[in-house]
Amino acid sequence: TTRTVVPTPAGPPSHAPTPTGPDGESAGAEGWLLLVGEPGVGRLAVLARRRLELLHDASVRIGTTLDVTRTAEELAEVTVPRFADFVAVDLPDSVLRGEEPEALGGGTALRRVAIRAVRKEPHKLYDVGDLVEYVPSTPQARCLETRRSVLEPVLADAGGWIAQDPARLERVLAAGIHSLITVPLRARGTTLGVVSFYRSLRPAAFEDDDLSLAQELSGRAAICIDNARRYTREHNTALTLQRSLLPRGRSEQSAVEVAYRYLPAQAGVGGDWFDVIPLSGARVALVVGDVVGHGLHAAATMGRLRTAVHNFCALDMPPEDLLTHLDDLVGRLDRGEGWAAENTPDSGIVGATCLYAVYDPVSRRCTLTRAGHPLPAVVAPDGTVEFVDLPSAPPLGLGGMPFETIELELAEGSQLVLYTDGLVEDRHRDIDAGLDQLRTVLAGVGRPPEETCEAVLDALLPTRPGDDVALLVARTHTLGADRVAQWDLPSDPAVVSRSRAAVTDRLAAWDLDDLAFSTELIASELVTNAIRHAVGPVQLRLLRDRALICEVSDGSSTSPRLRRARSTDEGGRGLFLVAQLTERWGTRYTPNGKIIWTEQPLP
Repeated sequence: TTRTVVPTPAGPPSHAPTPTGPDGESAGAEGWLLLVGEPGVGRLAVLARRRLELLHDASVRIGTTLDVTRTAEELAEVTVPRFADFVAVDLPDSVLRGEEPEALGGGTALRRVAIRAVRKEPHKLYDVGDLVEYVPSTPQARCLETRRSVLEPVLADAGGWIAQDPARLERVLAAGIHSLITVPLRARGTTLGVVSFYRSLRPAAFEDDDLSLAQELSGRAAICIDNARRYTREHNTALTLQRSLLPRGRSEQSAVEVAYRYLPAQAGVGGDWFDVIPLSGARVALVVGDVVGHGLHAAATMGRLRTAVHNFCALDMPPEDLLTHLDDLVGRLDRGEGWAAENTPDSGIVGATCLYAVYDPVSRRCTLTRAGHPLPAVVAPDGTVEFVDLPSAPPLGLGGMPFETIELELAEGSQLVLYTDGLVEDRHRDIDAGLDQLRTVLAGVGRPPEETCEAVLDALLPTRPGDDVALLVARTHTLGADRVAQWDLPSDPAVVSRSRAAVTDRLAAWDLDDLAFSTELIASELVTNAIRHAVGPVQLRLLRDRALICEVSDGSSTSPRLRRARSTDEGGRGLFLVAQLTERWGTRYTPNGKIIWTEQPLP
């Protein structure tokens, strides 16, 4: 039967009735008039409406997430059973990783990522996760090679399809599958994979009209899959960058036992970071920070700030001075980067919070300061939990406000818990409720840091957090009196020989006779310089930690400088000898003067 379809005019005359179809609906609503009276017109109108509804649902339901696998599953869910009885989506692993796919063709290994079937019983085709290599004669391989859709109305006559696995596919035919459309998933000129539509329960085979509908459905899904692939690539790049900038392994220090966790956000990688930095005098610095925003810009900024903190720690700055320098750096980053890319996401204004703590295992004192960061928690050995009432300060980058510190004395075995705001605050929970929940979880006796981390994350975080989270738990240790020796020395050159003897005796008691000669020379040189050039009381201290530490303190704020003495100079060689005999040496300033320290590796 010949169907006559003619375009309608721009609009019927005002005196003429609007043409209607058999079901009473306007036949000219789409700009076309189906001539009523021809056989099958009502059925065609119903089919056309169903296809439009299917395309509309596909546009709404496909691409709801930026996940490649989930997008493929949505394509299968939309089309079964309304269009096909069985749908399979195959993609290369490179697309799943977010990479640019290579040229696809016959023999290319594809991963089956989504399946949807009408029947509940197990199907006899490849399962999700299986690796499929289509032989060149199959419709799927031809589809990938030619980049054109392939229609196989009668699969029993498709020898190329059966050649993939004759034994298995004969069972598939026996199960009732009889017709196939395979379409390449192409977006932006790139082939991303292939989707196969099968019919089994419906007796009617696929036709040319079905082929065009399958192409449009697959085209929409391909765009969504490509968007998800690109997001996956950017997310993985940012995550790789951030993980490369975070600490790896455990730092070499014995002041605290640490455990930490970092969880990236569901929406994207952020700028949370943490650090454990060994300092001179057996001390350790604990740092947790949070850069505003997500993506590569936040991760790169986090790396810059973390590097800056390491450099400032190498100068042995007091905590409040370190945050002041960090605040100035963030402000300069703002002024220097605001022009770069005004329309680029995550660029321009840099904002960050930071919490910085220094723990001394000899005095058991911990000095803390913060810049707009959540309060740290201290878990006492008896299990009681207290949030440290640190003075409030604005986030980094605002400038103009001094940073204040407080000093705590921590009992041995106390746990210091530092974290970012994503742990205790989200859209469904305010920070006060999060802190109360954290206090409840932390209360406990004798729990090691690793178990504390697991308990906190299990109780406070969903499977996929909305913001990235950094958590650092440090249990304090003490450097006992049997590993510390110190002497107060008068400003008299005669005490130099006595200090050498005292050092030798102490090293013998520690069974470190191999270091006696070098340590005696180091102590002699540093004590002599302090008596000759400095003012105030002089103190000599030895610490036996992971290294042998020798410290000489005085009341002067001037620091010695390593230089190369000329052959005619009478002095200037002592500090050079000290540098040759030690692994590290340096100066740190105190409220009353300075300390010259050295470290020698233990035998």
